[in-house]
Amino acid sequence: MRHNKILREFDPKRGVSVATLAYEYSAGFHVPEHAHGADQLIYAVRGVMEVFSGQSMWLVPPRFALWVPAKTYHHIHMPGAVSMRTLYFRPGLVRMRSSGTTVLHVTPLLRELTLETVRIGELRMKQHHERALRDLVILHLEVASPVPTFVALPGDERALHVAQAVLSAPEQTKSLAAICSDAGVSVRTIQRVFRKDTGTSFELWRRQVRLTKAVELLVQGRSVKEIAFCIGYRQPSAFVEIFRRTFGMPPKAWAARLEKLNPES
Repeated sequence: MRHNKILREFDPKRGVSVATLAYEYSAGFHVPEHAHGADQLIYAVRGVMEVFSGQSMWLVPPRFALWVPAKTYHHIHMPGAVSMRTLYFRPGLVRMRSSGTTVLHVTPLLRELTLETVRIGELRMKQHHERALRDLVILHLEVASPVPTFVALPGDERALHVAQAVLSAPEQTKSLAAICSDAGVSVRTIQRVFRKDTGTSFELWRRQVRLTKAVELLVQGRSVKEIAFCIGYRQPSAFVEIFRRTFGMPPKAWAARLEKLNPES
C-alpha cells in the first residue's frame, strides 16, 4: 500500500545541502515502498539492487547508481548482500539531463566523492570545503552517462505474472505460448496488454530484460559466450549483435570502455 506522506527523516535539514545514509543489507532484503522529499542518489558499493517504481524496474549493478527525483515512490529488492550509500539533495540543487528516475554510470572520481560525502555525514552550506565538495558531486552527477537498464512492467495482473516469470529466469527460451499456458492466459491477451502497458511487444520487452541482465554479468567479468547462454541465446553472435544495436558497440568493447573508466575497480 502506498504511503500517504513523504518521508522527511533523511532530507537535508536547515543549513544542510546534502544529507547521507550508509546501510548494509542482507541478501533477499526488501525495502518497502516509500518516497523522500529530497532528490536521491542510490549507490551500492557492493551488490546489485532491483528498484521498482510504479510500472517500472531498474537494475542497478556495481559501478552504477540510481537517481530518484523527490517524491518518487519506490521500493528496493536486494538479490544478494548490498552495501548501500545514499545521498539526499535539496530538490532542484542538481540539474539532471533527464527529469525522471535514471541509472547512471559512476566514474572512479564520482565514487570517491560520494564515499567522502557519506564519510562526512552531511554537507553544510556555511562550510567552505563542504560547499566545494557539494559542487564537485553535482558537477559530476550532471554529466554522468545514463545506462539503459530500465524495464517497464505491465499493470495487468495476468501480464505481470508472465513478466515475473521472465524476470526470474531470463535464460529460459520458452515460447510466449508456453509461458501463457503456464499462467493460464491467452497469447492474444498478453500481446495486447504488453503493447498497451509497456509500449512494446512481448518479445522486444523480453530482449530488454535479457540485455539488462547482460550488463550485470558484464560488470562481473563474465565472458561473452557465458553471458549469451545465461540470458537465453544459443549463439553468442546473436547476443553480440543485439547488444551492439542497443549500446552502440559490442559487449567486449563496452566492458573494456567501462574498465578503462574504472581502472582501480
